[in-house]
Amino acid sequence: MRIAIPTVGGILCPHFGHCQQFAFVDVDPEKKEILKTEMVVPPAHQPGALPVWIGQHGCNMIIAGGMGGRAIGMFQQSGINVVIGASPEKPEDVVMAYLNGTLTTDGNPCADEPGFRQNGGHNCGGHKQG
Repeated sequence: MRIAIPTVGGILCPHFGHCQQFAFVDVDPEKKEILKTEMVVPPAHQPGALPVWIGQHGCNMIIAGGMGGRAIGMFQQSGINVVIGASPEKPEDVVMAYLNGTLTTDGNPCADEPGFRQNGGHNCGGHKQG
């Protein structure tokens, strides 16, 4: 299993589309162990590009802070599971909490953004790039 975590400054970024890097974390879910973490700089943010790019890197899950509804749908259509509402912590800590069933999520922070509501849940433009 490979999990994508958007990061800024080495911790989970509040919005996946505004991150500096993605942590691609290879895990063994049965043993609940991290096998490898790879930090990768994403391409420039364009609507629809990141779900395809993340899928091309072999990820089958993304854990993020917030995400627009359109992006969530694109990930799901690509067979990539989406977990949103995670707190800004180190990627390995987020993944281990997920594997151990202790990851707490606080909903989608993007749902409270004016751009999210004005665009029918399809866009979240209120986050500043880190």
